[in-house]
Amino acid sequence: MIYLLPFFSVLLGYGIALVLQPKSKKNLKLLLAFSGSFLLALTVSHLLPEIYQESEALLHSHNHNHTHSNSGIFIMVGIIFQIILEYFSQGAEHGHVHGHHKMNHIPWALFISLCLHALLEGMPISQHPHLAWGISIHHFPISMILTTFLMQSHLNKLSIFLFMILFAVMTPLGTFATLDSEILIHYKSEITAFVIGILFHISSTIIFESSEGHKFNLAKLTVIISGVVLAYFM
Repeated sequence: MIYLLPFFSVLLGYGIALVLQPKSKKNLKLLLAFSGSFLLALTVSHLLPEIYQESEALLHSHNHNHTHSNSGIFIMVGIIFQIILEYFSQGAEHGHVHGHHKMNHIPWALFISLCLHALLEGMPISQHPHLAWGISIHHFPISMILTTFLMQSHLNKLSIFLFMILFAVMTPLGTFATLDSEILIHYKSEITAFVIGILFHISSTIIFESSEGHKFNLAKLTVIISGVVLAYFM
């Protein structure tokens, strides 16, 4: 299940965008707001307490003299890493892809950075299976927006299909890697803290982006609250 959810969420978003070819961004923005709030609430209410509990338990078991873990440092490194990554991905991780010029080949900078982001997101799932739901809900609107962008850029259908398939595979691949690699298992707490930083940046960017004209948006507020409530009961 932890492999299938993120994989099929991307394929579902790709298929819907391919068939419906959505023109209006309003519903997609609401879906993004929901996914952002759900992911942020899931990170704050589940991942963050768990990682600090694990870190503190590890410190006590090794009788370390210092009284705090390095989780906060890895979280900040994750935030900074994601900011750097977005220079290459154009902000595709939170639905910001622009431009409708014709492309004759896959935008490699966008592809590599997006796949790296998805790969890293999958790594904590092996230890925190509930995160698979958050990543899946996050990837669903992103895959729709990304597919629409690639179609509007007149990239050929085979290239779009390969792009989305490889993107869909990355998160399950990250999960599998942490199950099969002794090195990654050894540093699981640090990796999780690093990914928490990535998720913090992505989800907060989605939520706190300025609305058009900075106007109060009841629909957006409603879906944000819904995302938080749903994550609380996960």
